[in-house]
Amino acid sequence: MVKMKLGIIDYIDSAHYLPGHETCGIVHGHTYKTEVVIEGEKKDTGMVMDFYEIKKVIKEVLKQYDHVLLNNILEFPSVENLCEHVHANLSSRLDFPLSVKMWEGEGKWCEVSTC
Repeated sequence: MVKMKLGIIDYIDSAHYLPGHETCGIVHGHTYKTEVVIEGEKKDTGMVMDFYEIKKVIKEVLKQYDHVLLNNILEFPSVENLCEHVHANLSSRLDFPLSVKMWEGEGKWCEVSTC
């Protein structure tokens, strides 16, 4: 069978500060662009997974990070730690190899992948 990749992009707005960091040690916010890609084989339905179902899971996971102070979730909320945390939460809900790529504002991103 042919492996296929499906992707969804969504956004969250969150505040954070990086303890001990010279410039990012004060509370500030970012819009995080989040791209989730799953990899799998097409099923008898003609789809790897219904986009509606993928989006539903992603929105449920991302809502816990949206419009919150990320320091209440992560001890050191760098984009690397946030991306890893989101990836772990999505991996527990989606039964596919997946990658999560998060942009912190414009031009800066981190990616965690199992596909």
